[in-house]
Amino acid sequence: MFSNNESAQAMSEHQSSPHVLVVDDEPDIIELLELTLARMGMHVVSAMNTEDAKIQLQSHSFQLCLTDMQLPDGSGLDLVHYISQHCTGLPVAVITAYGTTENAVAALKAGAFDYLTKPVSLKQLRALVKSALNLPPIRTEATPEKNTSNRRVLLGESRPMRELRATIEKLSRSQAAVYISGESGSGKELAARMIHERSARRNEAFVPVNCGAIPENLMESEFFGYKKGAFTGADKDHDGFFLAANGGTLFLDEVADLPLAMQVKLLRVIQEKQVRRLGDVRETNIDVRIISATHKKLSECVENGQFRQDLYYRLNVIELDMPALREMREDIPLIARNILTKICWETDRPLCHLDQDAFAVLTEYDFPGNVRELENILERTLALCSAEKIGKSELQLKSKEVQKTSGSVPATAGEELPLQDYLDRLEKESIVKALEQTRYNRTAAAKFLGITVRSMRYRMDRLGLDLKKPFR
Repeated sequence: MFSNNESAQAMSEHQSSPHVLVVDDEPDIIELLELTLARMGMHVVSAMNTEDAKIQLQSHSFQLCLTDMQLPDGSGLDLVHYISQHCTGLPVAVITAYGTTENAVAALKAGAFDYLTKPVSLKQLRALVKSALNLPPIRTEATPEKNTSNRRVLLGESRPMRELRATIEKLSRSQAAVYISGESGSGKELAARMIHERSARRNEAFVPVNCGAIPENLMESEFFGYKKGAFTGADKDHDGFFLAANGGTLFLDEVADLPLAMQVKLLRVIQEKQVRRLGDVRETNIDVRIISATHKKLSECVENGQFRQDLYYRLNVIELDMPALREMREDIPLIARNILTKICWETDRPLCHLDQDAFAVLTEYDFPGNVRELENILERTLALCSAEKIGKSELQLKSKEVQKTSGSVPATAGEELPLQDYLDRLEKESIVKALEQTRYNRTAAAKFLGITVRSMRYRMDRLGLDLKKPFR
């Protein structure tokens, strides 16, 4: 018999322990999950069909739901939809038969947190449960974040920006692979970091990788790592990107630039959730969320045979489309003021302001390079202007009328440039200007541009810039 104090303590522990709803029509699976979760300190409630599960959801508060995909009176997908509509913020994971990943992908797109395949791996189950219970409280536009000093934000109150922030909030509560599409300079890496920082993986590593900046002969060792002595020059163990991101998020920027041979190896690692370092005889289990991005149309790369279709479907479980800056012109003044303040603070100069005419010119400009181009324009303006108030003449931008008469992008030799060529020219001009300002010190120029020396070297090679030859 328990004393009153022991009974009260037991009741308190029961109430404070996480409550998990398990939905499955196989008694053996239910028993396995109940035993495993009980050993983790969870209180488990079980249901054998969707109707019983809905009754439990209406009667009790849960911190996690695990449901089988195939149920006697419906599917786990039906339950995912129900929870998304009626139990906001409750993470739900589906259990699916081996080889039926299409159902799992459908569940992830419907709002499921993650999925497990049968036979259920207890190690993966424990990791999933811990991640789900580590999710931060759901946040809406009406409930501002606390402690935002070190968190990245997307500024703007336009409809596209509000919808983008809401989508990022939803994606942060899932483990699904995300493919971020959008034009160059639209903030794809910022969106990826925001998804990570608001997710259950926020305390683990975020590893960004520029797939276009890695030489093809080094890709395998950079991604998968190597053991000491695996090849000449391997004087110590190296983990590689996947192991460095284990437990966290791996962001594959410009993923369309991966060569086909590397795409095959990447696909296997994502499917098997295992990686083997070069020179190692054993594979290591990994738990990594993949977020990928590119300014190219990945679907067109698949059609052209430049990107594997099976890898495309693995990466593009959920697509996040970044709006172009010209699609949210009303946000340009707010973003410009924020960038100006940041540059002035970093360069230790008095705060500068744009006058109304300058704001009008910026709002009319189409920004083919998006926010990155806006940053470059303001950096250039501040470098050449010492006044505290900046007018339209200091911006050196063409008006919208001039843009219309000369085409959507500036012309060279009487011909309009394609968008990518125009962006390459802008990038080349920015690098040349940075090199000139730093007396051709590549390290200082890279710091000035906000990129790494390695990225600087790659961009110079790609654009054909050579320090030994005069720039044109």
